[in-house]
Amino acid sequence: MYLIIPALDEAKNLPHVFEAIGDAELEAEIVVIDDGSTDDTAETATALGARVLRHPFNMGYGAAIQTGYMYALERGADLLVQMDADGQHDPRQIPAMVEPIRRDECDLVIASRFLEVTGYRMGWVRTAGRKIFEVLGNLAGVNVTDPTSGFQAMNAATLELYVQDFFPHDYPDVDVLVTATRHGLRVRECASQMHPGLRASKLHGGTRAFYYAYKMLVSMWAASSDRKKQ
Repeated sequence: MYLIIPALDEAKNLPHVFEAIGDAELEAEIVVIDDGSTDDTAETATALGARVLRHPFNMGYGAAIQTGYMYALERGADLLVQMDADGQHDPRQIPAMVEPIRRDECDLVIASRFLEVTGYRMGWVRTAGRKIFEVLGNLAGVNVTDPTSGFQAMNAATLELYVQDFFPHDYPDVDVLVTATRHGLRVRECASQMHPGLRASKLHGGTRAFYYAYKMLVSMWAASSDRKKQ
């Protein structure tokens, strides 16, 4: 199993994340994708025992995880888990995520903050956006409660799809899940208790929120249109 962690300026957080991974006693090759960090992210990850893949400059979250996908697929991976470097995801939940894939019950597992009541809270703007894209995803055949979760497990069939050119370099979220479903991949959720990140998220802040919403709508429309042409 491969465990990939995209990271941008996460040198201070990585020791906490790796301590949690160690406590989970996982049998996995840990791969940190340094997406053009300006701090000691790469050096810290190397010192902690990870395989480090470095981008020469910041290319975006989607590009970072796709680099991890390509690395694992080229080495014959049949199982991969992705998690964030901010401390929000709990590695102890990984065995429960990968078990249905090992049993060939699904191809992709999304760890959901909202499948069960866990007390997790986000701001009203992000909550409204999540609800909108959850509904749109449902209309497109993606029945998940947490389409923006970055804590996922997947098999080789999913990796083979995700290394293709359609995969976005910036925000791969519900639009990618729509494409996966359209290609016949079996998507499942599992309940997940997530922690507050060790730092504030920069992914959808400020004017990025407006671009993100526009981009998701266009991408979901394109995914649906591509399916109709097949």
